[in-house]
Amino acid sequence: MRIISARKIRDTVSDLCLEANLFLRKDVLTALRVAYSKERNKRAQEILQAIIKNALIAKREKLAICQDTGLPCVFVEIGENVQISGGLKRAINQGVELGYEKGSFRDSIIKDPLSRGNPGYQPAIIHIDIVKGNKIKLTVLPRGFGCENKAQLRMFKPTASITQVKEFIVQAVRDAGPDACPPYVVGVGIGGTADYACFLAKKALLHGTRYSAHRTKLERDLLREINQLNIGPMGLGGETTALAVNIETQPTHIAGLPVCVNISCHALRSASEII
Repeated sequence: MRIISARKIRDTVSDLCLEANLFLRKDVLTALRVAYSKERNKRAQEILQAIIKNALIAKREKLAICQDTGLPCVFVEIGENVQISGGLKRAINQGVELGYEKGSFRDSIIKDPLSRGNPGYQPAIIHIDIVKGNKIKLTVLPRGFGCENKAQLRMFKPTASITQVKEFIVQAVRDAGPDACPPYVVGVGIGGTADYACFLAKKALLHGTRYSAHRTKLERDLLREINQLNIGPMGLGGETTALAVNIETQPTHIAGLPVCVNISCHALRSASEII
């Protein structure tokens, strides 16, 4: 049994909060550059160039990629042969608070969703999974709510066709329009229960913007249809409405077909480390 201290988890989460908010993921930056090279709409090209420049300045100057540093979501994969010396959730929340203080990131989290008000700290949304081994993998995904607000869930009848599912996913992006700062990465969760489909859609954003050869046919078809919407970078038209569509699936009940769409803006930020 390997022992990992809560302090180590706290410090790792703190570092990941900084990394995620300051340094755009390499795969996203690459996808933006590829989109720029292929985009034929001049105004869309200029916007993509500005987005890329913003990411490079953020990295050089160690400034937040986006002013909305979001609600931190932390994905934790704990090896079954790991023992944590201290409280896991407390360590994660301390790490988030420390990282956001170090980065001077905006405190956007309110204590009560109905009465509102600001608690003065950054509680994280924590997802925990038990896996084989004696290590812990931590991933921080800050979620700005310009895009989180555009999430959609539909509980289809089990008789629904793939065409109907595709239409729902494309319509969710059409509904988002320019509001969530395209070009998007579109996460899709299919199966499980209603809540789990939503979890899968968010987890799908961690996949990376893979090349088309590594995508499923459904992902390729959806990406093509979404890019025909002409929403374009920042909603001003063009061929690049989305950089990628990532799908996660899970077995579900015979009587249902949950489908969730979770959209990320062009500043898809996440960072991971294995302890």
